[in-house]
Amino acid sequence: MSFSKINGGKNNRALKRLLFGILIALIIILCLPWTQNVSGNGRLTSLRPDQRPQSIQTVIPGKIEEWYVKEGDHVMVGDTIMRISEIKDDYFDPNLLVNVEDQIKSKESSVSGYMQKVEALDRQIDALNEGAKLKRSQQELKIKQSILKVQSDSMEFSVATSNAVIAKDQYERFKSLYEKGLKSETELEQREVAYQNARSKQVESENKLLIARQELTNVRTELNTISQDYRDKVSKAESDKFSTMSMLYDTEAQVTKLQSQYAGYSQRSGFYFITSPAEGFITRAIQTGVGETIKEGEEIVTLMPANYQLAVELMVKPIDYPLLSKGQKVRFIFDGWPAFVFSGWPGASSGTYGGLVVAIDNFTNEKGEYRILVAPDPNDVAWPPGIRVGAGARGMALLNNVPLGYELWRQFNGFPPNYYQAEEPKKP
Repeated sequence: MSFSKINGGKNNRALKRLLFGILIALIIILCLPWTQNVSGNGRLTSLRPDQRPQSIQTVIPGKIEEWYVKEGDHVMVGDTIMRISEIKDDYFDPNLLVNVEDQIKSKESSVSGYMQKVEALDRQIDALNEGAKLKRSQQELKIKQSILKVQSDSMEFSVATSNAVIAKDQYERFKSLYEKGLKSETELEQREVAYQNARSKQVESENKLLIARQELTNVRTELNTISQDYRDKVSKAESDKFSTMSMLYDTEAQVTKLQSQYAGYSQRSGFYFITSPAEGFITRAIQTGVGETIKEGEEIVTLMPANYQLAVELMVKPIDYPLLSKGQKVRFIFDGWPAFVFSGWPGASSGTYGGLVVAIDNFTNEKGEYRILVAPDPNDVAWPPGIRVGAGARGMALLNNVPLGYELWRQFNGFPPNYYQAEEPKKP
């Protein structure tokens, strides 16, 4: 009653209407859709590793003799950047390749000579084996002849022995008859002469038999001597052959080594001119001057490829890493390009550009952040043509659409955004 008396009825109704309108507007605002996002800072890079800035290095140590480019020059593949000279005394000889080539030819001639010697020794070994076979055949024939002669002389000796025995018996009988007076002394003397002749023939045939047996022994001994002699000759020829083959293999190894050295020297001579590996622009000369020495593997200049496909290297915190996936959409603000951004309403933002996540690292950098690589979205507005590799960018990975009231409640309680996975395209 008191409040109604103090305030007029019209003012009260207006206040109620105002408060009710504010409440309705607040409820409407809290029900508005809000896009959750994960933000992070990054920089522009190229999508392919071979399109990123690179340094050109020297393969061999040397002394700078002449520059052919300057910073900012456009170079093509194979264009000469610098010429260096040799600083190692092993390669000072201007006729090094010619001398090594002469050594290779000389060693190859030696290899050819060793091969011919091996072939000659093979022929000699074959000839010795054939000669030994022929000599053994001849000696075996002599042995057969000696055996037959021994048999013949043995038979002759047997006959002579029988004749001597018969002549002796006859001589004994004639001697007995002579003593009885039945035979004359002349007949006895004839029988004695016959007996002596038979005895002489027996001794002669025995002597011939012994000589034949000795000849057989000598022929057999000569056969063993011939075999041993030819074995020694063949062994010596084979030893010479193996020694020659050993020298042949050693010389072939030297030829291979010299050929490898020649190839290395030939390759090294091509490294005196440092060329561009790709089309691009010389951005910075790391080595300067003429006459300075550089080490092998040392950087000379940096090269920015002329053709590249831009991408953004974005860094996110570990708490946001599980919310990211390949194919997820990202909005970007590039340094130097004006933008008007509502993080929760990407459709109402102006000056932002779209991208898609193409790669996510599985380890953190030294700052404890994860790196994701984002390429331009082909279904969105093309990125500005004036941006270059190395420029800064700020990205917002778009997650789920939720009411604004839920997002305020989530932020107030410190809950993480809703977990969202982008749908992977189905394989045909």
